[in-house]
Amino acid sequence: MARPGSQESVERMEFLLSLRRRGIMDQAVLRAMDEVPREHFVEPAFNEDAYADRALPIACGQTISQPYVVAYMTEKLGVGPKHRVLEVGTGSGYQAAVLSRLAREVISIERYRTLVDVARRRLTTLDFTNVDIVAGDGLEGVPDRAPYDRIMVTAAAETIPQALIDQLGEGGVMVLPHGPHNGSQAILRITKEPSGIRQETLIAVRFVPLLPGQAREL
Repeated sequence: MARPGSQESVERMEFLLSLRRRGIMDQAVLRAMDEVPREHFVEPAFNEDAYADRALPIACGQTISQPYVVAYMTEKLGVGPKHRVLEVGTGSGYQAAVLSRLAREVISIERYRTLVDVARRRLTTLDFTNVDIVAGDGLEGVPDRAPYDRIMVTAAAETIPQALIDQLGEGGVMVLPHGPHNGSQAILRITKEPSGIRQETLIAVRFVPLLPGQAREL
């Protein structure tokens, strides 16, 4: 927790104010963003830029998404305290940590073993106890833990993964970046209704690609 009046405190207040100015109004989401110390999730070389509203590089050629996109996708997912959430693409563990402040349980899958190990240690150290990180193929999800109330995908899928749709419970919501890896992408919100799938296109984004399989190295 930052000391009132400290540089970190001022930076955190400006961080939250910038999210409000850009339209993030859900108080639970804002509180979760405030409770998760983003500086612990970025590479040491980028520590001074932890609260800047831009994506930053992490290991294995991946990124930690800009704060606004994290807050926006979280708000659109509509996570409640009884929900079990699947996150596809653990990365630094930051998005999983934010989701953990809102949900009953978060299961996060990552294809890079290095990122899995680092995120596990980081979340354990910071006492985020309701997150379980597994290594595997994000396109396949984690079927043995399904169904999920909410699914968030943090890499761009060129097609909507059917395996993830199948693991979404009835009435569940999935938010994911969608589009060609080298072209225009947008956030989709998918709701699984008794009559079928309802799909909404939200904001334009740019994400690293969602790749099949578990990485052999890294």
